[in-house]
Amino acid sequence: MKKWTVGKPDMNTVKKLMTGCGVTGLAACVLAQRGYTSPELVAEKLDSGELSDPFLLRDMQEAADAVNNAIDCGESICVYGDYDCDGIMSTVILYTYLLEAGAQVSYYIPERSEGYGLNRDAIKRIADEGAHMIITVDNGIAAIDEAEYIYELGMKLVITDHHQQGEELPRAEAVVDAHRRDDTSPFKFMCGAGIALKLVAALDGGDYTMALEQFGDLAAIATVADIVSLTGENRFLVSYGLELISNTDRPGLMALKTVCGLENKPIDSERIAFGLAPRINAAGRVGSPKRAAELMLCEDYDSALKTATEIDTLNTKRKAEEEKIHSDINAMLDADPSLLTGRTVFLCGKDWHHGVIGIVASHIEEQFGKPCFLASESGGEIRGSARAFGEFSVFGALSAASEALSKYGGHKGAGGFTIKKGMENRFRELLEKYAFENHRSMPVLTFSAAAQVSPAALTADNVKGLSALQPFGEDSEKPLFFIGGAFITDIVPLSNGLHSKLKIKYGNKFLDALYFRNPPSSLNVKKGDICDIIASLEINEYNGLESVNLFISDVRASSFRQDRFFAANEAFEAFVRDEELPKNYYASMLPVRGDVVKLYANISAEGIGSDRLYLKLMDERYNYCRFRTALEALRQLGLVTVSAADGKIRRVRVTQKADLDSAPILIKLKEKCR
Repeated sequence: MKKWTVGKPDMNTVKKLMTGCGVTGLAACVLAQRGYTSPELVAEKLDSGELSDPFLLRDMQEAADAVNNAIDCGESICVYGDYDCDGIMSTVILYTYLLEAGAQVSYYIPERSEGYGLNRDAIKRIADEGAHMIITVDNGIAAIDEAEYIYELGMKLVITDHHQQGEELPRAEAVVDAHRRDDTSPFKFMCGAGIALKLVAALDGGDYTMALEQFGDLAAIATVADIVSLTGENRFLVSYGLELISNTDRPGLMALKTVCGLENKPIDSERIAFGLAPRINAAGRVGSPKRAAELMLCEDYDSALKTATEIDTLNTKRKAEEEKIHSDINAMLDADPSLLTGRTVFLCGKDWHHGVIGIVASHIEEQFGKPCFLASESGGEIRGSARAFGEFSVFGALSAASEALSKYGGHKGAGGFTIKKGMENRFRELLEKYAFENHRSMPVLTFSAAAQVSPAALTADNVKGLSALQPFGEDSEKPLFFIGGAFITDIVPLSNGLHSKLKIKYGNKFLDALYFRNPPSSLNVKKGDICDIIASLEINEYNGLESVNLFISDVRASSFRQDRFFAANEAFEAFVRDEELPKNYYASMLPVRGDVVKLYANISAEGIGSDRLYLKLMDERYNYCRFRTALEALRQLGLVTVSAADGKIRRVRVTQKADLDSAPILIKLKEKCR
C-alpha cells in the first residue's frame, strides 16, 4: 500500500485566485496548495515567458566565437553526444545547424557499451578521421583526462553540458554549463538539448527565432524525456515545442507519431513521456542510438517510417527484456521473501540487459515502496542501477558503500555502480547500514492529492480548466484529487481483465473510474464497498457529449487507518531484521491460534491479494503486525505461498497436519515476549 496525503488549500486564497486569475476552482485549489497565494505569483507560474539571453551563460560567447571561427576556417568539427533521448536530440540540433551553416561537420554518439561521455577510443577514432574540434552536448563537464587527451592529439574542445561540476573544470576553449560554480545565468535546469539550442542561438548572434522554429520540437521532447524541472524557461520551451510537434512537417517526427498511434492527435507532455520518448530511448537501450539520430535527420517520410518502425520494434524488444528481468526477480523473491524485508532492495542477476536495468529498478521501487539497487553480472563484471524516492539518497548510499565498489556515480534519486568481484554481500550490508544510520524511519512512497474534491466540483468545465496548468512534468506534476466515501456500484474488467473500471456513485453523481494495470481480481475493494480514491481527472467525449472520468492512482476501503498500518509494517520488518523494539511491541505482534486459523480460512488455492486479505480481516485487535506474523508462520510451515509476481497468497495442498508452534517466526517472537 502507498501512503496518502490530502492537501487542504486555504479557501480564501482559492477564491482570490479564481477572481484575480480567471482560473477554475479545481485549478485554483491546485495552485493554492502548491503555494501560489496571489494572482501575481500565479501569473509568474502560468506565463511561459521566454528564454533568457544565451550569452548570460558563462563561456557562451567564447563557445560561439570558437565554433564560428572553426566554420570560417573550414576546420572539421565533430559533435559528440550521448545515447539517451536528450543526448540524441542535442546531437541532431547542433549537427543540423552546423551542416546548414556550411560547416564541415560529423557527429558521434557512443553506444551504451562504451559508457557515458567522452572515451579515449572514440576520441582517437575522431582524431584519425581528421577532426579539428570536438563539441560535446549533454556531457563533458567531468571529462578531465579525456579533455587533456583531445589537446594531446592536436584538437580543440568546446563543452556544453547540464550536469554538476566536479572539483575542477576540463581544459577547453569554452565550458558552457549553468551548473558551473561561477555561472550567473538565471535558469539552471535546462537539459542538454536546451543548452544546445542556446548555443545555436548564440552562433546566430543571440536571436532565438531561427533556433526555436527549427529545433524547438526536438528540445521539447528532450526536456520532457530527461525529467528536468518543468518550470521557468523549460516551461516556455516545452509549451512552444508542443505546438511544433502537433503540427510537425519533420519526416522523422511524423513517422514516429504514426508508429505511436499519435498521428493527427494533439501532443502534450504525457504523450511525449509515454509515447515518443521511450521509443527514442529504446534505440540507445537495446539497439544503436544512431538509428534514432538518423530518424530525426531523415528528409524522406517513407524512409523515416521504415526507421521509425525499426525503432518501434526495438521498443518492443526493450519491453521483452524488462519482462525477462521481472520474471527472474519474481522467481528470486518467491524463493527467498526475506530479500524484501530489508530497508532497501538489492538484487543481482546474471546477464540482465544493462540498457533496461534502470527502468526495472524504477518499477521494483514503486512496486515494493523501497529504494532499489539492481545489478547484473556479465562477462565477469557486476554493474547496476539504483532508484530511490523521498529523502533517501542513492548517491549517499553508494558513497557509504564505496569500499565494495570499483565505480559509482549519480545523484539523490538515481545512480549507477560497479561492484567489486565477490563483494555483493558486503555491498548489501553497507546499503543496510547506511539506511539504518540515516533513516531509522524509512521514507514511504506517497500519493499526494491537492485537495478533496466535492461531487459538485466534478463538472466538465471545472476539469477542463486544469489545462491552464499544463504542460505537466517534473516540479509541475499532473494534479491528483481525493474522492472520499464513494459507493462502488460495479467493477468491470477491461482488455480481457488486464484493467478495471469501477462504476461509482459519489454524492449525486455516477462516474467511471479507470484503474489501469490492475485487474478486478487484484483489487482490495469489491462491489458494494464504500471506498476512498486518489485519482487524476479527465474529460471523456462520446457522441458529442462530455463527461468526467477518474483515472485511479490508488483505491482502498474508507475504513482504512493508514497511520496504524505503516507503523505496524515498520515494526514487523524491524523485528524480522533483528532490530530491537520496545518490549511491549512483541506481545502485540504475537497472533493467537484463532488469528492464524481465521487467516488460513480466508485463503484459497486460487489466491487472494495480501492487501485485500488484510482489509477483509482487519479489526481493532487483529493489527497489521499480527497479520504479517501469522502469514509468515503459514508460509514457513509450507501451508501457503506468497507470489511476488501478482502479490497473491495461495493455499498449498497438504497431506498432514502442521505444528503451528514450530514456525520459526513464532518461536522467535515468543522468546522476545519472555
